[in-house]
Amino acid sequence: MAGHDFAQPMTARKSGPLKGVAEIPGDKSISHRALILGALAVGETRVTGLLEGEDVLGTAAAMRAFGAEVTRHGPGAWSVHGVGVGGFGEPADVIDCGNSGTSVRLIMGAMATTAMTATFTGDASLRKRPMGRVTDPLSLFGAQAYGRAGGRLPMTVIGAADPVPARYTVPVPSAQVKSAVLLAGLNAPGETVVIEREPTRDHSERMLRGFGATLSAEKTAEGHVITLQGRPELRPQEVAVPRDPSSAAFPVCAALIVEGSEILVPGVSQNSTRNGLYTTLVEMGALIDFENAREEGGEPVADLRVRFSPEMKGIEVPPERAASMIDEYPVLSVVAANATGTTVMRGVKELRVKESDRIDAMARGLEACGVTIEEDEDTLIVHGMGPGAVPGGAVCASHLDHRIAMSFLVLGLAAKKPVSVDDGAPIATSFPVFEGLMAGLGASIARDNQ
Repeated sequence: MAGHDFAQPMTARKSGPLKGVAEIPGDKSISHRALILGALAVGETRVTGLLEGEDVLGTAAAMRAFGAEVTRHGPGAWSVHGVGVGGFGEPADVIDCGNSGTSVRLIMGAMATTAMTATFTGDASLRKRPMGRVTDPLSLFGAQAYGRAGGRLPMTVIGAADPVPARYTVPVPSAQVKSAVLLAGLNAPGETVVIEREPTRDHSERMLRGFGATLSAEKTAEGHVITLQGRPELRPQEVAVPRDPSSAAFPVCAALIVEGSEILVPGVSQNSTRNGLYTTLVEMGALIDFENAREEGGEPVADLRVRFSPEMKGIEVPPERAASMIDEYPVLSVVAANATGTTVMRGVKELRVKESDRIDAMARGLEACGVTIEEDEDTLIVHGMGPGAVPGGAVCASHLDHRIAMSFLVLGLAAKKPVSVDDGAPIATSFPVFEGLMAGLGASIARDNQ
């Protein structure tokens, strides 16, 4: 499924019970950060469990372009010989980040306080996404950015020759923006401070500490305040990447809505800044057992035992939970369509500036499949039809968005009639083994031209 030169239509049909063990790939967020911080450390960082999707492979290529030695030794096993904080060299060519907003925003931050120039681009979806939310705070360090109208890619960033530390309040919850500012602060003297009104996923803070940076976080009247001491010497690490809770969401949600299903999903990250979906599903009445809780690679993990859950009810999801599950609302809306009653998702306007306008994409696709939807700029409301009652029978647009494509394919496994997506190729950006994994559980998902 690599590459997006040609659309890959796919169809999911009503499935028999899903059974077996779902071995989810490594966490995408942690994989990106392990490569970047490994490149900024002095010496060899070794990574196991790295997600080998297109997004992460793009970050690996970018780190090579900035001068780090990045080597694959086997499935998920990689090493990074870093160049140290401030040691990036100027890339010889444009950095193509494909579909990955995480790649481009974090890498811009990592190079913004080093005297060099780099030009970034991406695929059609990424070129529509706003970069000003990152380049604005990076300008506080002394970096300059020049892009297309609306702060969009392609964009050239000129790193600060004499960076100064920054203090920045993130206007909307965004782990990417927070992380970009912290990475920029590594090569600035003094203290860089990031203030969040709502805490977002904390993988960057955890990993920065693990690599030897001095970083503190505290709750104050201003919000969640993170302080980073600039110009540390980062130490290489052994990074074991836990399994991605955002990818796990798809087989988990499929098992919840496909009659007779029971699956085991081992080693899924239970980081409190990432597990909002699972909290929400349990509140709806999902039958999920969290077994063998433990810590791996500095992250809490558990094995999830998931069973078909016909008694799920619609709920109102607290808006303050949005930051911990922002990528999972599309597949939650699929579960909501198969629950009884109404599910209200508020505080989700960030979905409108992801790989696609995810509120609009899910609303239009669910409507085409016979589900009643309400929406406004910051809200998505799904009127559930009960287990197995969604009519289906539609071709849904994926808008070059991996999570939209996978969500509608999950819907098709429980709908009365097949559900198709116009293009499943973007799934490879985050979950390259999705098709094989789902087929191994018994799901009926197929490419339309095969």
